[in-house]
Amino acid sequence: MKTGKTVRPGIALRGWLVLTWAMQPVLPLLLRRRLARGKEDAARWREKLGHASAPRPEGRLVWMHAVGLGEVLALRGLIARLAALEPDLSFLVTSNTLGSARALARNMPPRTLHQFAPLDAPGPARRFLAHWRPDLSIWAEQELWPGLVFRADRAGIPLALVNARMNDAALARRRRGRAIYRDILPRFVLVSAQEARTAANLATLGAPMVRRDGSLKSIAPPLADLPRDRAVLETDIGGRPLWLAASTHASDEALVLDAHGQSLAHAPDTLLILAPRLPERSGEVAAAIRARGLRLARRSAGERITPETQVYLADTLGEMGLFYRLAPVAFIGGSTGPVEGHNPWEAAALGTAILHGPHLANFPADYTALHDAQAAFMVATPEALARAVSDPDNAAMAKRAEALVTANMDRLDALCQKLLDLV
Repeated sequence: MKTGKTVRPGIALRGWLVLTWAMQPVLPLLLRRRLARGKEDAARWREKLGHASAPRPEGRLVWMHAVGLGEVLALRGLIARLAALEPDLSFLVTSNTLGSARALARNMPPRTLHQFAPLDAPGPARRFLAHWRPDLSIWAEQELWPGLVFRADRAGIPLALVNARMNDAALARRRRGRAIYRDILPRFVLVSAQEARTAANLATLGAPMVRRDGSLKSIAPPLADLPRDRAVLETDIGGRPLWLAASTHASDEALVLDAHGQSLAHAPDTLLILAPRLPERSGEVAAAIRARGLRLARRSAGERITPETQVYLADTLGEMGLFYRLAPVAFIGGSTGPVEGHNPWEAAALGTAILHGPHLANFPADYTALHDAQAAFMVATPEALARAVSDPDNAAMAKRAEALVTANMDRLDALCQKLLDLV
């Protein structure tokens, strides 16, 4: 269903459009510089200039955009349900980062393609829209590119914003660009927030009507398995006590490694799988492990787990589905410092008990729901974490989290029907 809207841009948006038009000559140079630093895909970097690397599928096409790894993976549940309801739909997912592209490639839903998002400038946007001709444009969470939104709206493509998340700190940062938001948010014919605070903040920025449908992350399909790799690791691990620290940052690792040292004092054969959020930090993380006198094996180097291994450094991308299936309990990183939490639902969907730190501003509604269901547990000290990883209630806690994922599926159908009305 094309909207045919032709709302003229306001002064602030016109300024943005002029600025991005003027920036066009330097965009290829900036991308080539990033390519030289290994930050772009050598085979696909021109996608960001709007040059498609795949043909458009026949029939109706839904274009979904999310900025990074977690946001992209959260779209899989929405894609799966829309595809089940309308078997003739195809899906195009765009994102910005190498990590998101690689993770999605390992977890690609049926009838779905990935491209890197075009830069927000006239040429890239025009080429992208002319090639793909989407029937619906769905934007996820927080990232909105004003020029791309405006041009999609001008082309008559219905716009929807889903899984929106905006806490008060994010609102304060966006107030400086309020004039642009007041121009682009009304162009969305459907806006769906995760919780009440986000809904109120979006309304403050100019969204006319905001639904509340919860987090898409809570209903995303389980991450992909790697059965052969899992069989090898299960053989190497044997019956040893095992726990996982997932998507960690430096402050998380300090807590986790101190806790692991205490666990080893009581159960010397305990194994920790440590998966940093950014695998490129693996050298730094390995140094921190060795500084505590712990013996490690590095997955990126092809090192096997032996009886002497105390920490298995999972410094790879796109394999969290493997590690969650191995570990009965996981500490979810980003929750001990300024990152303010990472997605707990990937663990919940695979029956892994959820532990976390006290800093959760990025996922307040998610962790509130988990705590209300007694499906997650907060720890703040190494002593508390060491006790929690061997708590006999972990298996029951994991089952309560899985049940919550199943219950959340009902909310998705109502949102999907609203989206399908736009196609």
